[in-house]
Amino acid sequence: MGLGMSLNLQKYLLANGLPPLRYCNRTLSKGHALHEIGAIPEHGFEDVVQNSDVIFTMISTDDVLMELLTKALATGDSLKGKIFVDTSTIHPDTSEWAAQRLSKFGSTFVAAPVFGASPVAATGKLIFAMAGPAKATETVRPLIMNIMGRSIIDMGEDVRKSSLLKISGNVLVISFMEVIAEAQVFAEVTGIGSHQLEDFIGNMFGPVLASYSNRITSGAYAPPLETAPGFAAALACKDMKHALSIAASHNTNLPTLETASSRLNSARDYAGEHLDSAAVYGIGRMEASLPFWIALDSS
Repeated sequence: MGLGMSLNLQKYLLANGLPPLRYCNRTLSKGHALHEIGAIPEHGFEDVVQNSDVIFTMISTDDVLMELLTKALATGDSLKGKIFVDTSTIHPDTSEWAAQRLSKFGSTFVAAPVFGASPVAATGKLIFAMAGPAKATETVRPLIMNIMGRSIIDMGEDVRKSSLLKISGNVLVISFMEVIAEAQVFAEVTGIGSHQLEDFIGNMFGPVLASYSNRITSGAYAPPLETAPGFAAALACKDMKHALSIAASHNTNLPTLETASSRLNSARDYAGEHLDSAAVYGIGRMEASLPFWIALDSS
């Protein structure tokens, strides 16, 4: 996700004669494609912060973001006037923590989680849910629209709201996957046919849900080791944990998500971490006395 977004941003900066993007990553070599088009690698997040006015982050867990911002905060007064834009899926409490801590040093936090998978990021068509102080969001908007994203959902100034919308969106995404997985298991055990059901899903509900079904029928729920999963199971489980805890704190429940969480964690126990969120299907198959894996037609 982050690489696709960064490539599009660097291309925009280059085309408009603006200073190049500065970037860092735990594995810096993964940014080689950025370096090839003029972006500048930095060995640490602190270096990126010191040499930038607007800092975008795309991270895997809340702990990683808190660690990075703590490093930035250690630089003290030099943070004044800087804007930090996080595009990850994090708990609203983490967004609030970031906003409060950064404001004490004269900098601003913008919560801007994105909707869309890696291929969407590569084409610059992500949807951003953005919240933060108006002056900061207006500064950031030109770096997003028609560069990294096709639209921005304005969530106002409360950064918690963006995080909540993103988590709500993932409730839908994962629940859709769970329901489609259940229907595909039903199609197999009853002899309807997986591909026939997928044709119906596409015709009835459109290409997005058809693509979810294809992650099942193509075997992408358990991709080859050299292929990255579309929505990694570990990340999906993290997002579900956030959603379920927030729901419980508001005296409501998410039964479909509870089922998906149980199945996806079981899939991780059974088949390891190199799984897509669609691996709920594998456990659904096992519950129906079918193998976790599917046999793909190689013809």
